[in-house]
Amino acid sequence: MLPSLLFEASKEDNAKVRWIWPFKVRVAHDRDKQESGFARGDARPDFLCVGAQKGGTTWLYQQLDAHPDFWMPPRKELHYFDELSRTKRAFPPRRRDARDLWFLERIASLSARSYIDLGDITPAYSMLNDEIIQRIVDHFPRLKVIFLARDPVERAWSQLSMAVSVQMIKPFDVTDIDEVIRNLLHPGVLLRSYPSAIVARWKRHVHPDQFRTYFFDDLKKNPVELRCTILNFLGANPDKPSGGLSADYNSQSDRKKLRLSEKMRSHLAQFFKNELEACAVELGGPAREWPARYGFSLLCFLAELANNSDLLWWCDWIA
Repeated sequence: MLPSLLFEASKEDNAKVRWIWPFKVRVAHDRDKQESGFARGDARPDFLCVGAQKGGTTWLYQQLDAHPDFWMPPRKELHYFDELSRTKRAFPPRRRDARDLWFLERIASLSARSYIDLGDITPAYSMLNDEIIQRIVDHFPRLKVIFLARDPVERAWSQLSMAVSVQMIKPFDVTDIDEVIRNLLHPGVLLRSYPSAIVARWKRHVHPDQFRTYFFDDLKKNPVELRCTILNFLGANPDKPSGGLSADYNSQSDRKKLRLSEKMRSHLAQFFKNELEACAVELGGPAREWPARYGFSLLCFLAELANNSDLLWWCDWIA
């Protein structure tokens, strides 16, 4: 799962229409587009969901897709320039009405472009650098940003499980620490595995009132409350149901997952030890409990931080 940008445009009846689309969209001015329900003018960003992959973004997409206050595009995770026009999808996009058809036609043409300009960017927003983030925020100053954080150990293992399931990587020996680490060190996994750095990078540029971190822990514990909180932040009505979907609906509940043994779990905890402790400090909330899951003491980490210049440098680099 990759995060996506939602845009807000007005229809002729002035109702809000929100699109997941990570670039500025110029809505056509011709009568055909007017008759199909599109208004004149430019679409503007509503909010950005910057991850985390395997942190609940599919759940969020499905909840919004079925919510009456949103119109969502027929496809999630649009890899415009590197994959969209060349990769077969496991599930064809839905086509409910003319908006969907128009959206898919535009995406197909844009994916053939060989250049990337402002806003016309990859959907892996959790890996964007400071320069690109600042350009996005400068261009869309009212943009709201959401990050769904998950325990780095659980998130990374879930990503590896998904990658094997969809044949993005070859099956590997889940009991061999060297093979596991080799897969963890792949940039596509590693760069998504440091939520403290991702959050710090985005918070440097986004106004505090427009940035929220939510937790996969809360999705598991109380999805009704999490859904309500996110919808309130986005300005939608949480009392309206998301069609027939319950707040705890999980379309991937039956997906086969790699077995994570206690021994391997301990190895991964050591691999992410510094990040687990940095998350407890940087993110707060449920992240404060992450180090203790693996027997790490946050108090010891803070004491070590105060007396260790190298560790202070590491935390500054991560931030």
